[in-house]
Amino acid sequence: MKNKGLYKLVISALFLSMGMVLPLLTGQIKEIGDSLLPMHLPVMLCGAICGWKYGFVVGAILPFLRSLCFGMPPLYPNAVWMAVELSIYGLVIGIMYLGFENRRGRTIISLVTAMLCGRIGWGIAKSILLGVVGKGFTAESFLVGGFVDSLPGIAVQIILIPIILRSYERVLAKGSKV
Repeated sequence: MKNKGLYKLVISALFLSMGMVLPLLTGQIKEIGDSLLPMHLPVMLCGAICGWKYGFVVGAILPFLRSLCFGMPPLYPNAVWMAVELSIYGLVIGIMYLGFENRRGRTIISLVTAMLCGRIGWGIAKSILLGVVGKGFTAESFLVGGFVDSLPGIAVQIILIPIILRSYERVLAKGSKV
């Protein structure tokens, strides 16, 4: 490929666009979005396909861009803690997925590690931001909001991301110009 940087930039823009549009499928209903996590998929795919720098940037700007364009998530504090979470997803999956020597199991290991790191970042950011306004964020709230309520979205990610990445790699292996 002649201009790999331009390719990654264009693909990242595609993932950013997907992150803008996918939440519209949930009807902008916060509870459904919190459960299905539609912005997570394109960020993690961007990190895995384009690398950690691109995944990090797409994850960092996506919540703010959606907030400015659609009013969801609310700019402060939600978009801030979501930007922390999503940027960590893009960063961690990008580092791990592309850095794995052994291809066997790298998708699931990278994905689960990114999900855990992103959730921890989300919890820390949410705790700090809610603490600033005098509200608490308990360990129970972290577990329920970060894991229990998100189980449908986590399941979707664990199913779809490996399938998409495997398909993408097959296209590359066949010698496509992609």
